[in-house]
Amino acid sequence: MQTFPQDTKTPEIDPAPATTQGDPAESQASPTVKSQGGLGKWLRDLGVSAAISILIITFLYQPVRVEGTSMLPRLEDHDRLFINKFVYHIESIQHGDVVVFHYPRDPEKSYIKRVIALPGDRLWIDHGQVWLNGKPLREQYVPDKYRDMRSMAEMVVPDGTYFMMGDHRSISSDSREFGPVERDLIYGKAVFIYWPAKDAGVVE
Repeated sequence: MQTFPQDTKTPEIDPAPATTQGDPAESQASPTVKSQGGLGKWLRDLGVSAAISILIITFLYQPVRVEGTSMLPRLEDHDRLFINKFVYHIESIQHGDVVVFHYPRDPEKSYIKRVIALPGDRLWIDHGQVWLNGKPLREQYVPDKYRDMRSMAEMVVPDGTYFMMGDHRSISSDSREFGPVERDLIYGKAVFIYWPAKDAGVVE
């Protein structure tokens, strides 16, 4: 959270003419008015900054909390992160992106998974090894202890859909069960973990 320093500049006071003695109340009026003016400017700047922050969060970034362990080791249960809700309006979804989407079988729920295959990709899984367009997929984000031995018959990802998988393959419920995810259900890209501090960093 960005903080805004309060205006602590000492108000300037116009010196009284040397040949006259003014009313004490009148001589104190100037600094009082200027001090209030400085506070008003600080409050205005604070309000503008808060409004900009709200707009950024509303239209660009959204904080979310991870529930579950299907994206270990990078994302842990209860990690808090920001997702970018605008990025896919200006660029396309890519292999390896970690995205948030409405669960196809219950749109009230949201899932976070990794994009493994794009529309038109040819995909199959042989005892845990993912094959993409005829080549074995190298997945450094999946440690050996999180792999499984599941297989899946060859398929071509339908137009307008994306094949998702969790990094913790042995426990993840993903497109191997509920099928490819329609583009309209994908609403954000995971970009940055902000809590806990030990996990803070870019999501890759």
